[in-house]
Amino acid sequence: MSTDKKIAKNWGLVGLLTFISRLIGYLRDVVVAYFFGASYQTDAFYVAFRIPNLLRRLFAEGSITVAFVPIFTEYLNEGYEEAKKALNSIFTVLFFVICIVSVLGIIFSPLIVKLFAYGFDEKTFNLAVELNRIMFPYIVFISLAALSMGILNTLKHFFAPAFSPVLFNVAIIVSIAALYNVFDTPIKALAVGVLIGGVIQLAINIPFLLKHNFLFSVSRNLRHPAVKGLIILVTPQLFGLAVYNFNILVNTQYASFMPDGTITYLYFSERLIEFPLGVIAVSIATVMLPKLSAEAANKNFDVFRKDYLFSLQMMLYILIPSLMGLIALRVPLCTVLFQRGEFSDAAVLNTAQAVLGYAIGLWAIGGLRITVPAFYALKDTKTPVMIAFIAFIVNIIFGYVLGIYFSMHQLGLAIASSISATINFILLFYILNSRTKKLFTKPFINFLTRIIPVAFLMGITTWFLARYIQWNDNESLTNFAALAGIIMVSFVIYFGITKLMKVREADHLINILRRKDINP
Repeated sequence: MSTDKKIAKNWGLVGLLTFISRLIGYLRDVVVAYFFGASYQTDAFYVAFRIPNLLRRLFAEGSITVAFVPIFTEYLNEGYEEAKKALNSIFTVLFFVICIVSVLGIIFSPLIVKLFAYGFDEKTFNLAVELNRIMFPYIVFISLAALSMGILNTLKHFFAPAFSPVLFNVAIIVSIAALYNVFDTPIKALAVGVLIGGVIQLAINIPFLLKHNFLFSVSRNLRHPAVKGLIILVTPQLFGLAVYNFNILVNTQYASFMPDGTITYLYFSERLIEFPLGVIAVSIATVMLPKLSAEAANKNFDVFRKDYLFSLQMMLYILIPSLMGLIALRVPLCTVLFQRGEFSDAAVLNTAQAVLGYAIGLWAIGGLRITVPAFYALKDTKTPVMIAFIAFIVNIIFGYVLGIYFSMHQLGLAIASSISATINFILLFYILNSRTKKLFTKPFINFLTRIIPVAFLMGITTWFLARYIQWNDNESLTNFAALAGIIMVSFVIYFGITKLMKVREADHLINILRRKDINP
């Protein structure tokens, strides 16, 4: 099988499994919204869950996977035995560190919750501490799952890591249904589901690690060069990711001083934004990181530039119309997906406001998902850190001005995040372009000038069609069918026009879906 066909096949596989995972994830959110609505309990849960989830991004796929892949690739080139020794040493150190972090997190939960949500009243604060202590061990299992993902992705096995989030979401849904009436505070069932889901995400990878003879084990050699290499790469990444995730901390802290439900509105809106990001940006970045790392290791920089730009254009080809669709359909989406049970009309409108703010920066967030790993593949971890810090300061300023000073609440915080992500991406792309001299070219500019007007036209059409539906008439199946129909029509309009305009990415998308050869 040709390299390009393998890329197309892997993109298609990861994208399909991520799509399924997102659908199950939305079913999970529907269940959560139905049982718990938007209240102090959900605010407490989402703050409590953000803490181990932030550490997951720092210690798991956010840094470990990204830094591990290039190192593991180098040792794999030296042979199986060298790769296995490196893996076992890294596993031993990682397991020791995350266990300590988990124990400390449980002990100091009250202080950590204060750091994230100082504005909580006593009832909400105490509940957040309890939930946080239940979920903190999740970081152990998900970090090892992320290490497994790095191993399997390097070996060009993408199924198990991409499918594991499906089981995570299923575990949460089952836990809510089975344990809702067991606890004195029902939302604790949700926290238990998160912990069980983490265990399952690790377990599904084990048979495939055994198949490839790369199941990690304890090593006595804690000074293996691979450990030092990982620390050198991870340390700047931790600062960079910490800065990026501090944006979430800042938004959560600001939101804790706002009316009840604000944190929940932000969470549900982020879930909608994460759908195109997960299906498109994450799947592309997941498949391309091992390839970019191998090209950088072999000093094939011409191929590196070509593959990066190809991935970025494919990402923008889908994300730009996606953000237009999210803006046009923000209220219908929130109504159809979340408005039932305890989730009120006001909650729908407030969540839709946050969707608007986040959607503005969707293209930039997607661009970061492929641009930051491109720097890491080049062994440059300092530049993303410095740029992320600038973006962090921007988010602090705009979050306060828009969210608190002008009382725009969730809308202001979401817009601030989009401004921050946009500045972050533009600066990184400018620096990468200045180094390669072959990114911001006439073909790339021509690509943007063709797809943006078409996406805008599609967005206007989508908004116009949505005006004729009574979305709050409680006809869930009818509304769902109408929403799906509008999305399908919008896609056909965008894809059809870009196909007629001979935009190459339209053909590439077909080939990816058919798993045929693609020619960047």
